[in-house]
Amino acid sequence: MTFAAPWLLLALPALPVLWWLLRVTPPAPKRQDFPALRLLQEMPAPEETPARTPWWLLALRLAAAALMILGLARPIWGPAAGAAGQGPLLVVVDDGWAAAADWPDRMAAAEAELDGAAREGRRTALLLTAPPALPDAPRITGLMPAEELRGRLVALRPKPWAPDRAGALAALSGWRTQHGERFAALYVADGIEHAAEGDAFTPLATALAEGGALVLARSEGRPTRLLPPPRAEADQLALTLLTTPLPVPSQAAVLARTGDGRTLARTEITVPAGATQAEAALPLPLEIRNQVVRLDLDEVAGANATVLLDERFRRRPVGLIAGGEATAADVPLIGELFYLDRALAPHAELRRGSVPELLARRLSVLVLADRPVEAGRERDELTAWIEAGGTLVRFAGPRLAENPDGLLPVPLRAGERQLGGALSWERPQTLAPFPEGSPFQGLEPTPEVTVERQVLAEPSARLSGHTWARLADGTPLVTWDNRGAGRIVMFHVTANAEWSSLPLSGLFVDMLRRLVALSAGVGGADGEAPLAPMETLDGFGQLGPPSPGAQPISGARVENEAPSPRHPPGWYGTGTSGDGAHRRALNLGAGVPAPRLAAAPPTGTVLRAIGGVPAERDLGPWLLAAAMLLLVVDLLVSLGLRGVLARPGRRAVVAALLALGMMAGPARAQDGAAALATRLAYVVTGDPQVDEISRAGLVGLSDFVNRRTAAALAEPVAVEPGRDDLSFFPLLYWPVTADSAQPDVAGVAALNGFMRNGGIILFDTRDEGSGAGYAPGASTALRRLTRDLTVPPLAPVPQDHVLKRAFYLLQDLPGRFAGGTVWVARDQDRANDSVSPVIIGGHDWASAWAIDGRGNNPYAAIPGGARQRTLAYRFGTNLVMYALTGNYKGDQVHVPAILERLGN
Repeated sequence: MTFAAPWLLLALPALPVLWWLLRVTPPAPKRQDFPALRLLQEMPAPEETPARTPWWLLALRLAAAALMILGLARPIWGPAAGAAGQGPLLVVVDDGWAAAADWPDRMAAAEAELDGAAREGRRTALLLTAPPALPDAPRITGLMPAEELRGRLVALRPKPWAPDRAGALAALSGWRTQHGERFAALYVADGIEHAAEGDAFTPLATALAEGGALVLARSEGRPTRLLPPPRAEADQLALTLLTTPLPVPSQAAVLARTGDGRTLARTEITVPAGATQAEAALPLPLEIRNQVVRLDLDEVAGANATVLLDERFRRRPVGLIAGGEATAADVPLIGELFYLDRALAPHAELRRGSVPELLARRLSVLVLADRPVEAGRERDELTAWIEAGGTLVRFAGPRLAENPDGLLPVPLRAGERQLGGALSWERPQTLAPFPEGSPFQGLEPTPEVTVERQVLAEPSARLSGHTWARLADGTPLVTWDNRGAGRIVMFHVTANAEWSSLPLSGLFVDMLRRLVALSAGVGGADGEAPLAPMETLDGFGQLGPPSPGAQPISGARVENEAPSPRHPPGWYGTGTSGDGAHRRALNLGAGVPAPRLAAAPPTGTVLRAIGGVPAERDLGPWLLAAAMLLLVVDLLVSLGLRGVLARPGRRAVVAALLALGMMAGPARAQDGAAALATRLAYVVTGDPQVDEISRAGLVGLSDFVNRRTAAALAEPVAVEPGRDDLSFFPLLYWPVTADSAQPDVAGVAALNGFMRNGGIILFDTRDEGSGAGYAPGASTALRRLTRDLTVPPLAPVPQDHVLKRAFYLLQDLPGRFAGGTVWVARDQDRANDSVSPVIIGGHDWASAWAIDGRGNNPYAAIPGGARQRTLAYRFGTNLVMYALTGNYKGDQVHVPAILERLGN
């Protein structure tokens, strides 16, 4: 225990003097009846001495005085150890990607140190090692009081890139040169080396230790994990997890999610003891895999735990048809489909069959290897499929050279071209660089790829614009043409090695992969073309608008670029945010080295573990309250000794006045506080645990709403319908328990009036998505609670309800649990602005919103983890906005008509 104002303890030796002053109590007046004033002349005048105060009353008064002195001295239970050393306190924080997983604990450690600095009256400064969003080198703030720096810490968020400790070291050197004084330092480090050959952690820690006392706060026993992009295989995604070692085996769960946050698959990765890398497979059927746009580590928040999957990871169905016999098409080395199968199998779902059979199912690409298409029904079906958006890839051969059809991108010359003969070159031709605008741009043709024979395109003025690949002499090798919404692509060589060595090369695989990607509308190669930022990840792994310093990035660098303030991780492309056809993913895990533990700190450094920092308790208010209570008791005893309470009538009046003051005082205070500020309220259930969850949940929601919106919510309060005035609150949260009591007559009247005048009640049965049921009997209790309430007919929340777009655009309304139904009023009541007075669900929202004294979330969100908790906070924000503004967001659909009428 410590005292924030210890000088007040000097008043304690004065307690004996107070004893001497208080030990005499004037005697109580004596009442005597006499017949006339003249009788006073005959009465003796006895000498009276004052009576002494009883010892127990003196002890009571001395105890009240001692409690008041101790309370004014501000005793603090469990105080944080103050920074050692002399001079100002410099707080250094690693706020890069590795700090996001336990960010609340890190801020709690820094705030605890600031509490000690504030008690000592020390000035403080802040140094963040990660570069800011607007590209700049790390800087140290000016010296300021600890209370002011605490406000800055509350606004800090981790960044989705690595720290720049070398820049921080340079800033520290300049700061020391400018101030020229010793200082104490708190370094909240992430404990990770952020460069392949080591970064400036040791020099920075050494420089901090040279300035004075150094306290190094870091995580103990919590691994730092990094999820790189997976490896796409035929029927699964091969996952790799990079982690710092632990002495015991551990597990990590990876969730495959859609763009709207739905989890489609989950797999566990087992990390052996002492291992720094682990692998696992995530099996995904084609239809599900093509819906997955991100992978997340469960219960881990941060850009390091998120991988965005662009078109490179999608598998598309590709049909293969050979021109000859099906049995000979797969003959090794000479079969027409042998090389196509091996080039496309790892990246696409391959299908075989006739044209009608393949087109009967959804198909992205159809490959015809030297197979002419006869006129008739088959050609008509194929033409309709291409015009609807399909991609037809054709390979030449003797059959197509002799029988060209109408499904070719360019007309062919009669006969084939034989290289090496009397009328051609002396040696086979190589490939020329791919022209600008070709989907193959960016690929490098190797000299080993040669062409010996090909079919020739008929020369024309439009031939150059329909050529994607040429030979060294300019002869077209790959041509294309649009047909409706689709296209036809033609390789003027065979699909096997009979006419060229192209199928034997890795270039063949890359060209086919880009054509398959092009079938879904993805530009096969971005080359050096700049891709603008569309959406970027923040430090907690949440997508949002591009950060202020985000700049376009070259398409050739997007896959392996290390994220930075100029190029934060996220989506880059040329389309809109929701256009998956033109966006590429820049992931943190693809551009940073595997996490490695940092070197040992300098000798003499005080090590402090992050996490589990107990909250300080200021005992001053409690001691002052106890002193006031003792003084009230002393007042009553003194009145009794003086005879003021001698008559029964007076005792009853005083007791009634005291009781009325004790009852009305808090009520007036509560009513005044509610009238002066906007607050959320929760209904008291009588279960201390449930009521504490409700309080902590509304505290967390109020804090989130205050930080993300213009609303200003004060501390939530507990209410009892029928006893407390509900008119001050826009929203009541009512957790339903199995033994919840039915409201009495006064409570029913208060609740009905509350709903009738625009208030909203959120009933939470806390039983959805919990297997056997988190709150058994809650549904029965809900019927009992609402039996006498005026509840309108209910229906599930429609997709276009204002509750899903009052502030955030939401698909689901999860809490601690997800997947249940949320009910609102079915019909619109214009008398109440069409606002539903009742919302019913069972997602245990308060547990998802709840925060403890250090800002941590004590209850896990199941099964979505951090992402689900974020959606729960967003639903809570929408709920508050819905309660405060009604259908304002829904009325916006009428704005065009209103503006038109105003214009007329």
